[in-house]
Amino acid sequence: MGAAVINVTCTYPINKMIFRQMLHGVNIYAAFLELKNEGMYFLYRGILPPLCQKTFSMSIMFGVYEEVRKPLINLGMNKYLAKTTAALVSGTTEAVLMPFERVQTLLSDSGYHSHFRNTYHAFKVLGNQYGFREYYRGLTPILLRNGPSNIGFFIIREEFQTHMPRFESKLNQTLAEFFCGASIGLLLSTAFYPLNVVKIAMQSKIGGDFENVWKVLLQIYHERGGTIRGIYKGIHTNCSRAFISWGVMNTAYEHLKSLISN
Repeated sequence: MGAAVINVTCTYPINKMIFRQMLHGVNIYAAFLELKNEGMYFLYRGILPPLCQKTFSMSIMFGVYEEVRKPLINLGMNKYLAKTTAALVSGTTEAVLMPFERVQTLLSDSGYHSHFRNTYHAFKVLGNQYGFREYYRGLTPILLRNGPSNIGFFIIREEFQTHMPRFESKLNQTLAEFFCGASIGLLLSTAFYPLNVVKIAMQSKIGGDFENVWKVLLQIYHERGGTIRGIYKGIHTNCSRAFISWGVMNTAYEHLKSLISN
């Protein structure tokens, strides 16, 4: 949870710029100008949902993974199959927290600034006016993202840790942990970027039919000039955010774990 708090607080403004690029298909400078024109008051608007969601999802991600993996290993299952199963279960379980991600999307969209006063108001309006199901709009791309990305994260991370040398210098060890998390985050966030674009497109709407993932992806593709590049609008900023975000998260997690253990 501590690693998630540090991570979200440090990277939220960058994440918000990427969100605007994903939603509107604009370049990084245009997204920056949008946030600049809105002012500091709106810069951290919507941070409460990701803080709540990330703190609990990180706890679920690591906690459920270990609670599933260890019994499977003890039963004699192949270690990679056990890791894959545990990561898939933890990623699917994280989807329970999706309403926080849903509300964050609405609060980050400038089109809804006048509709919702704060996080509590957004939750209340969605539930009262549109029903419980509205909290889970965009569930399919999240499930398609969470499980496979968790599999990649845990397997690659543990391979890194197995083969990475241990440094006597605290600084060198911290840098190694940072680049381990940063490299994995960069790889996975790039691979699953189109699913995040689809998720944001789905969750930026309120009410109406629940759309098919493939249909939304094709719609975005045609709206952005019929090119793959259009779908990947914002990928450069996303790579920068992922590199910093996962590097900070992995480093904070390892240091906090060591501090608590001692």
